[in-house]
Amino acid sequence: MAKKTQTPLGLFIESIGLYFSNFSKFVQYMSFPVLGQIAGLALVFLITFFYTRNLPALIIKFPVLNNFLSLILISLIITLPGLIIFVKAFWEYLVAYGAINSMVDNMLKSGKVYDFNAHTELIKRRTLSFIGLWFLFGIFSIFAVCPLFWIICAILAVYFVLVFQVFTYEPELSPLRCVKRSLLLVKGHFASTFMLMALAGVLTYVFIPQVFLKIFEITGINNLLVNVILPLVKELPTDALNNLITASGAKPISDFDIARFTIETFAAQILIQYTLPMRSILWAIWYKELNIQTEKTEKKTRNRRPSEKLMEESNKKYGSKKLDRNIIKRAMEKDDDV
Repeated sequence: MAKKTQTPLGLFIESIGLYFSNFSKFVQYMSFPVLGQIAGLALVFLITFFYTRNLPALIIKFPVLNNFLSLILISLIITLPGLIIFVKAFWEYLVAYGAINSMVDNMLKSGKVYDFNAHTELIKRRTLSFIGLWFLFGIFSIFAVCPLFWIICAILAVYFVLVFQVFTYEPELSPLRCVKRSLLLVKGHFASTFMLMALAGVLTYVFIPQVFLKIFEITGINNLLVNVILPLVKELPTDALNNLITASGAKPISDFDIARFTIETFAAQILIQYTLPMRSILWAIWYKELNIQTEKTEKKTRNRRPSEKLMEESNKKYGSKKLDRNIIKRAMEKDDDV
């Protein structure tokens, strides 16, 4: 199926089709990794909020709490359940980067996806290497935050976009070699890869979230959710923030604006994370396409006559200078003798 689709645009359309043809299964698979992160953070926030709000009364009732060490210890204990849920969900989300790649072969053959646990286990068996790959990604992200490196990191992001696909399909490679392999695959296909990144980014990071947010606004769901968290927002120390904003000459932010921004941010993030399978499918198919092209190029290089290799090496070394005709003639005669 992938071999029939050669153009980047065709591959992009194919990845969308595979994602939506298995939409319900992907939603089920991604629900805990996505919603678990939100639930864990919400639990930590709510517990911390009510603990801080009732702290003065607790200190009066239990004087032993009136010291820094006790406050920190209790804060860690009461927020631990939420942190555990968040970390577990976040890890499952990271694992999905590799597991979905492993599912693509079955999707390309049958158009369906199944046995999620088996594909997930394939990645978890290589936990140390997988963590090493994410560690390299973290280092790259730190440099990407600095404005001085934005252009360089943007270019490198295109070359390194296939690292998780390489990790899945070439398990013998170390994390560093996965990075190098991704660079070699994308080399010569930078424009096509960038176009795919742009298409996937606009669709899953902008278009889909904005469509759903507009639906929420029209149906009134957005205002309903805003009113739910508005009492919590009103308890936040927003006066200090507004003082800084007004000092810069900007308009103060109301509690309603903060609540609405929070809801829209979380909703957009949820939608972006739910579309992870679509992006993973796209890059898995693109990896396979580039891998096929790379193998053809390498095979063609191995099958070249020695005289052709000599001419290519000479062109690299001497540029536009011509080889001595006698050297070429002797090389060709040697080929014929062989």
